[in-house]
Amino acid sequence: MARVLITGASRGIGKGTAMALHRQGHEVIATARDVSMLDGLPVARKVRLDVTDQASVDQALAEAGPVDVLLSNAGATVRAPVETIPLDTLAALFELNVFGALRVAQGVLPQMRERGTGQLIFMSSIQGRLVIPLIGAYGATKHALEALAETLALEARPFGVSVHVVQPPAVASGGAERAQVHLDDENPYRPLLDRLGPFRAAPVSVEEVADVVAATITEGGKAPFRIPVGENATTILRARKEAPDDTPFLAAPLDW
Repeated sequence: MARVLITGASRGIGKGTAMALHRQGHEVIATARDVSMLDGLPVARKVRLDVTDQASVDQALAEAGPVDVLLSNAGATVRAPVETIPLDTLAALFELNVFGALRVAQGVLPQMRERGTGQLIFMSSIQGRLVIPLIGAYGATKHALEALAETLALEARPFGVSVHVVQPPAVASGGAERAQVHLDDENPYRPLLDRLGPFRAAPVSVEEVADVVAATITEGGKAPFRIPVGENATTILRARKEAPDDTPFLAAPLDW
């Protein structure tokens, strides 16, 4: 069994995966910015970790000790058109979803290289390969995350470290409901917000995502680099791959 450090384990995918891996016998180190939100979570260790704060990352990793697997899950999303999204909001999203993920990966990689084994699993999205109107900022962070992860996969492979990105479609985790929305009634893009329903059709469950993560850990370095979650994600990503590059791609019909 592996020692697995999970970022963003206080709710949603992170919490569900922590519970699933614990049940399977893995030694789970659950982390969150507010460690009190981990109360009641049946895991080996609970550690405070703010991925946007280097000092917090350093302290958490020192407390955690050796890590076999990093599940980089902490993240957030935003609803806003590219034209009017506040740039400080966009910067904060990149700080959490991209730089935060990289900050923790940089922290665990030296020990993995020295041991000659390890696994980095990044929680991406189908939006790491396509975009959805009003959710483009989130998509941009996942595109960036996947570019860094793919580079890491090439760089770290000779040291025995495997890298993977998990790509769920919409997930019934509450994340979308918690999203910041920067669209007042005067915003010309406001009507578009009510037309995004088809893009969240047939969401997968947190348990389905957790199962994919667990299988990825079991397969280790033999697991694929990109791993879609569910048939819907597989179908959409296949359609994206087959679509012409000279026109923007829509994952669902949009009356706009």
